[in-house]
Amino acid sequence: MAEVLALIDERALSKLRWRCRRGLLENDLLIERYFTRKAGQVSVTQAEGLTALMDLADNDLLDLLLRRKEPSGDLDSTAVREVLAELRP
Repeated sequence: MAEVLALIDERALSKLRWRCRRGLLENDLLIERYFTRKAGQVSVTQAEGLTALMDLADNDLLDLLLRRKEPSGDLDSTAVREVLAELRP
């Protein structure tokens, strides 16, 4: 039996997409690709992971996206690692 994931609603998704806008084009391209693939089906856990990543500076986020670094400390969570796996090229 498949596990049912709680999805965020349309309003929360819109706010999340706005929150995910970045100053570096490279980050924006990877994040937009993620949202396109997800087609509005973002789980609560994925939203938590994305929100945590968006608290980073652009260059720190890019380092994670390009596998130059791995999450550590408070950022090293299942939610963050799940989202990173989908965001990374």
